[in-house]
Parts: sequence; C-alpha cells; structure tokens
Amino acid sequence: MKMARALHPLFVTVLASCLVAALGLSADGAGAAAERKMVGVYELNTSLTGVLLSCLSFSPIPEVMIRFFFLSRVRNLADVVLGYDTVAEYVNGTAYFGGLIGRVANRISGARFTLDGKAYRLFPNDGKNTLHGGHRGFSKVVWTVKEHVGGGSSPFITLYYHSFDGEQGFSGDLDVYVTYQISNAHVLSVHMNATARDKANLVNLAHHAYWNLGGHGSGSILGEKVRLFASRPTAVGARIGGLLRRGVTGYDTNYAVDGGERGGLRRQLRRVAVVRDGASGRAMELWADQPGVQFYTANGLSGVRGKGGKVYDRHDALCLETQGFPDAVNRPNFPSQIVRPGQVYSHDMVFKFSF
Repeated sequence: MKMARALHPLFVTVLASCLVAALGLSADGAGAAAERKMVGVYELNTSLTGVLLSCLSFSPIPEVMIRFFFLSRVRNLADVVLGYDTVAEYVNGTAYFGGLIGRVANRISGARFTLDGKAYRLFPNDGKNTLHGGHRGFSKVVWTVKEHVGGGSSPFITLYYHSFDGEQGFSGDLDVYVTYQISNAHVLSVHMNATARDKANLVNLAHHAYWNLGGHGSGSILGEKVRLFASRPTAVGARIGGLLRRGVTGYDTNYAVDGGERGGLRRQLRRVAVVRDGASGRAMELWADQPGVQFYTANGLSGVRGKGGKVYDRHDALCLETQGFPDAVNRPNFPSQIVRPGQVYSHDMVFKFSF
C-alpha cells in the first residue's frame, strides 16, 4: 500500500521523563529495603524548519511513552497516544498505556513453564495465566537513563533495566536496553535488546502504545483504516478471535507477520501495518522484525480518565504490539524465545508518519 507523501523534515521535540518523582520500589527479590529513585526531565530536539512535528515523553518510572504530538494535513497539532497525567496513575493503572512490556509480553498459559529440565512458576495476573510479565512487569519498574543526546539530526535516549534472577518467577539475570530515536523528522524507531548474564532466559519484549491518529480523547478509532501485512492469526490468536465472535466486540488477536518467522534471534524488518485517519489525513506505517503482532482495539477501556481530563472508552485507540508468539515456551512449534548466555535478543520497530 502506498503511503501518503511525507512533507519536508520538521521540528521534533522529545521529552524523556515526565516529571521528578520518588517511589519506593523493591531493590531485589529478597525483600530488601525499598530504593528511592529520582527522575528528571530530558528533551530531544532537532530544529530543521521551525515547525513542530512531534513530541514524545518517556518516564523511567515506569518506562512508558506518554505523549506523541503530530501535525495533520491542515497543520493542526494533536497528541496521538493515550495516557495519564501523573506517574502514580501509570504505576497503578492496568491498561499498560505506552509501556515497555517484559520479560515476556502476552500470555503464558497456566503461569508456568519448564526450561532446561527445571519447572518455573510465575505470578498469575490474568486468571490462571501470566500476562505481560506478571503483576510488576517491565512497565512498572525503575529504568535508568544510560545515554541522552538532546540535539542534532537524530536525537535519542537509551534506558536500561537489570532484571534479577527470579523476578516475577523468571529464570536468570537479564540486562535490558531500549533506545528511542527520531530520524528524518518523521520517523520514530524503537530498538530493544537484552542479554542473558548467567543462564537461559525467556525474553519477548513489546511496545504497548495506544494510538488514535485523530488525537487522544477524540473518540472511536473505528473510522480509521488499518491494513495488516499478516495473513493468518496464530493458534492462540485464532482462539481469542473465537471469543470475540461469542459476544466481545473488537480485536484482541495475535497475527503471524507475513514472512516474519524466518531468521532466529536476528530477523529483517518487514512491513507490519498501515493506519490512516481520513479526517485528519494522518497516517502511520509500522515496520518490525518480530514474527507476530498483537492487534488490539482497546476493548477493555471503559470510563478511564486520561490526560487533560479526557475520558477513554472502548475502541478509543488501537495497539500494534509486535512480538514473538504468545505462550511460545509451552508450544514447541512456535519460534523460540529462549535467550542463552552469549546470545543477544533484539527487537526493532520503525514508525513512519505522514499527513
């Protein structure tokens, strides 16, 4: 599908944490004294023509994308991701607005798995299953800003988190990095990587932004046009689809990206989806290198108070969460999500915006 022609490069601002705060968070799995962490504000700016194109915010407590401002074809500026106004709301919220999800995105059936002959029990937070890494997954923990380049042609910020052996029941120490970068003034890239320190880990990271190209709080996204370059649902996705047909309206389905299962831990970028909003003229094209994508139409939102007092309801956003297949550790026919010492997990996403 041909994208609308992007205009010349514009001015970009990125805010890398929303405000200064201090939270008490467990420093290890043994119940050590809570560690207080302070968060500052970081900006990434590239001024090319003096017109504001986009503004992103990230907060290391928890690690979330808070804002993304984007022009329309008539030069109206809108924040096109859903979110909250305060850190406390992100910590206590259940929607995963803008979160970096891990260790394992999506569901692990029965909150258990076996790895190298050892059985592991996880924290069940989705009925009997584990969802998005447990009750305190990566979107609920403190991340450290490792590198920050605030200006130039490609400003970026890199955040780091060390996940300890046994956290939420998972095996092994894991070092995790995520880098957000603006390039060409209308391209956002998200690069995630993780390295196992001492023993095998499960890793399946995902970025959980809620997009509404008409602007957050503008109402339903059912008028937006979405094309997925994913011809079939996974087995798990097909089962979820069956639930939808029995009365739940909307999508919460995992699809296999066309050609996405080849390549092991290192895969090529492939086009995943194109989203267009007819009213504003905004369009978003997503490329990624993972075998699957969870397409979710915010079916669970109901009267959620968001940024600026806006109220979010069902179908007021959509999520395109590229990832490995759900419950892969318990399904030997799915691409493996096991990362062993010496191996590096990598996940790249590229969002191309136009209007």
